[in-house]
This record gives sequence, C-alpha cells and structure tokens, in this order.
Amino acid sequence: MKFSMFVLIVLLGLVAAFAVQNPGIITVRFLTLSGDTSLLVVIVAAFGAGVAGAGLAGLPGFFRRRSETAAARQKTRELETELKSLKAENERLKRKPEAAKPGGPA
Repeated sequence: MKFSMFVLIVLLGLVAAFAVQNPGIITVRFLTLSGDTSLLVVIVAAFGAGVAGAGLAGLPGFFRRRSETAAARQKTRELETELKSLKAENERLKRKPEAAKPGGPA
C-alpha cells in the first residue's frame, strides 16, 4: 500500500509539473461540442479520468476477494466449532475410557 501511494504521488507530481509548464489555451472538441479551455484543465481531467477508469477496472477483483474472504471466515468459524466439539468429545472419552471400549467391565 505504501509503495502504490508513493507511485501515485510521484505520478501526480509529474502530471502537475507538465500541466504547469504548458499553460496555453486550447480548443477542445467532442462530437458537436467545442470550447476553449486551459491545457491544464484538459491534462488534469484526463489524468482524473484515467485514475477513475483504473479504479473501476479494479472493482470486480475487489468484490470477488471480499466475497472469498467472507466465505473463508465462515468456513473458519465452522471448523473452529467442529474442533471445539471434537476436543470436548476427546476429553469426555479420556475421563471415561471404560465407557468407550466395547465389551468393557460389566
């Protein structure tokens, strides 16, 4: 997590340096829309769209891991419950070994 945060900060710094060094006004066109804006706005918007797209691309994996984690926790609880019951049964059998043996003392 620390490494990815470091990479993100460095990348953001590079984008900011590039945007500040290119302050020109440009015309942006998309389909039938057009408008004049600063190159800084276009660069920051493109960077933000890229970050948002990467975040959206990572969502399926995030939800899959979350579901797998919940299933693993449930299985762990079930196994812990089974282990406790087996330990209790083992203790009970240790206390009364004659009762556990077939054909024990009469």
